[in-house]
Amino acid sequence: MGSRGPIPKRAVERRRRNRPDGPDLVRAAAAHGAVEWPDPDGAWHPVARDWYLSLGASGQAQFYEPSDVATARYVAEAMSRNLDTGRFSAHLFAAVCSAMTELLTTEGARRRVRVELEREPAEQETPAGVTAIANYRAALGA
Repeated sequence: MGSRGPIPKRAVERRRRNRPDGPDLVRAAAAHGAVEWPDPDGAWHPVARDWYLSLGASGQAQFYEPSDVATARYVAEAMSRNLDTGRFSAHLFAAVCSAMTELLTTEGARRRVRVELEREPAEQETPAGVTAIANYRAALGA
């Protein structure tokens, strides 16, 4: 699972001439039981608390194991401490960002490990401009 190189394209955007005949080599292991997502610590900085809660509600959370949740709690704690101090630590910020990448919190990190989340499309309303043009055409009898 490399983090080097450019972010891969989404699967629908990729074209491969050398597609493997069989499935990609992926080892699977059975997970046991549902993962509990503990409440955030009340003493955390609001940004860290919001990040932690958003991570639990995100699509990639379905792949998390208890150790990932423990890592998320630790990252939120480090993030909170960094935000609460009067002196911002660039080294701690870099470590937190690296850990956030390990938790697949960005689309680039998810694409690198070939995880794509599809959001259900919202009901699209007809744009106002299209409706106005249709009304003008109807009024002109076209």
